[in-house]
Amino acid sequence: MDKTKTIERIMRISDANGISGFEDEVLSVIREEGKDFGTFTEDRMRNLYLWRKENIEGQPVVQLNAHTDEVGFMVKAIRPDGMLEFITIGGWIPTNIPAHLVRVKNQEGVYIPGLVASKPPHFMSEAEKKAPLEIASLVIDIGAVSAEEVINDYKVGIAAPVVPEAMCTYNEKHDILMGKAFDCRVGCSSVLSTLEELEGQKLAVNLVGDFSSQEEVGTRGSIVSANTIKADIAIVFEGCPADDTVVPAYQAQTCLKKGPMLRHIDSRMITNPRFQRFALDLAREYGIPVQEAVRSAGSTDGAPIHLSNDGIPCIVIGVPVRYAHTHYGISSYCDIENGIKLAIEIIKRLNESVIRGF
Repeated sequence: MDKTKTIERIMRISDANGISGFEDEVLSVIREEGKDFGTFTEDRMRNLYLWRKENIEGQPVVQLNAHTDEVGFMVKAIRPDGMLEFITIGGWIPTNIPAHLVRVKNQEGVYIPGLVASKPPHFMSEAEKKAPLEIASLVIDIGAVSAEEVINDYKVGIAAPVVPEAMCTYNEKHDILMGKAFDCRVGCSSVLSTLEELEGQKLAVNLVGDFSSQEEVGTRGSIVSANTIKADIAIVFEGCPADDTVVPAYQAQTCLKKGPMLRHIDSRMITNPRFQRFALDLAREYGIPVQEAVRSAGSTDGAPIHLSNDGIPCIVIGVPVRYAHTHYGISSYCDIENGIKLAIEIIKRLNESVIRGF
């Protein structure tokens, strides 16, 4: 695998703007990156499908899923003083939001800079300083002084999508990526890299890349994509919240630089235990580091996928992401690489008989 090319791909996809329902820019980058690997189709949910060019009619279908949307915000109202009230898109903790730069998409399709602002401490009462932070007390300031300026000069209206302002960087010495939307743009990149590494190889299965929309607001896109692809088996790539800095070491199951995480359960899916064991055994056979996790919360596109049609065996290959659902995430390239390696070895071993055994 070409490391430089892979990192550049991750950067391009990460930097693209695309909250839930507004993933168009992300899809444009994916189309450019994957144009040599097969044929693209798109549905009205903005799910993007990449059908491998070497597919042979009649073979079992493997769905390679990753979602394209990122958490962000949407303009709710424009105050007379030019401040923008907003709602959250996806799961946010209020204390992670203020004093960060954002990009606000105006009606001409241009993203303009803004700052998430709150009442300065100089003007707060003691009661206000001690009160829990609420989204309603925050605004986005784009530098305007009136609602008229916002609408007429900045061309910003209500329902404008807003994304975090962050550019992806890579520290080669420490093998660390920092940037926004690693949940799940590292997954999108991994789907493309998996298809790229298998290019020209003879397989006993057909591959479909599924770049689904609106995962962050209820795994909505994959409900449609699962019924479109009608796969026999699925691998979901995900950027998963790392826990190595927030729980005792003995509880940590999603640590940086210890390999991708394969969950046995989360709030909406019990992973097919036979497919899960198959994947874990292959990781051990090929010396690919992996982590196992039992999760009581959270979910992925695996939730609707594994319940679609007559039930689809599904595993999740999760790349640890520190500080997911904030402006910046931290991931390690080695975890991304090992997730791709595992997916490749799984796909090479799959055939109709093996899949039927799950």
